[in-house]
Amino acid sequence: MNIRLAENFRAVFYAPFYATVALGFHRAEGVEITLFDSPSPGAGIAELAAGRIDCMWGGPLRVIRERDDKPRDDGSLLAFCEVAGRDPFCLVGQSGVPFVLRDLQRMRLGSVSEVPTPWLCLEQDLRDLGIDPATIDRIADRTMAANLGALARADLDVAQVFEPYVTFAERQGARVLYAASERGPTAYTTFLSTVASIRTHRQAFEAMIRAVEQFGPWLQAHGPAELARVVASYYPDLAHDVLVSAFTRYRDAGLWTCTRTVSRAGFARLALSMRDSGFVHSLHAYEDCVADFAREP
Repeated sequence: MNIRLAENFRAVFYAPFYATVALGFHRAEGVEITLFDSPSPGAGIAELAAGRIDCMWGGPLRVIRERDDKPRDDGSLLAFCEVAGRDPFCLVGQSGVPFVLRDLQRMRLGSVSEVPTPWLCLEQDLRDLGIDPATIDRIADRTMAANLGALARADLDVAQVFEPYVTFAERQGARVLYAASERGPTAYTTFLSTVASIRTHRQAFEAMIRAVEQFGPWLQAHGPAELARVVASYYPDLAHDVLVSAFTRYRDAGLWTCTRTVSRAGFARLALSMRDSGFVHSLHAYEDCVADFAREP
């Protein structure tokens, strides 16, 4: 069985996807993976629609957004096999005093511009506290790297970043003020494919799920340093110690669920964040967005 798999974009928190390929877990389950780069987040969706790939990984956000635009048919996206079940983003800042999320009301925040999910989820965290996200002094159009530079110059008080920028921030004297993983389940990254492709490749996708489910026990046995060695070729610009720091943080946060099923609680949290932020108009049903073989009871 051969599967053409596209990445969403190159990110540290996607390490389980690269590791399962590098360690040969897919091949051992009878699947040969051809891994395609993606030029930008979500670009693989058009490749799926054109039949140039069979599967990609990305956020269930893409499925929920698609349901908001059109009803389900053979070309529609479905999610299966949750790999990142918590939010990988952090708020970092120079503050030397205790921080609570309410403090953002008096601080200058640089939020993520590269992808929509981190800010949508943080908006919901603020709404949970009775805070209107529109009242936050927020710079919304700069990259994480640019915001990290602004933080070092004290042009920002807080930056919203994921790894490796969290480690970089700590090394320039900042600290983690809030780890979004502490929120609890948020369905962040799964495999995505179309209804028609799932029907065609169901056997191969089952094998891919079995491969991914091996990652958690492997990481427990081998640890972040060995993971950094295994996937080093996917991150040629990052030093080994940076990867070890990043992987240790994500392991300890319980970020990587690597399970067949997509969390109902995590899906509901993501969908609520999208609806209440105005990113979609309705709360779309879990059963309408998650493949039948990947649903929790």
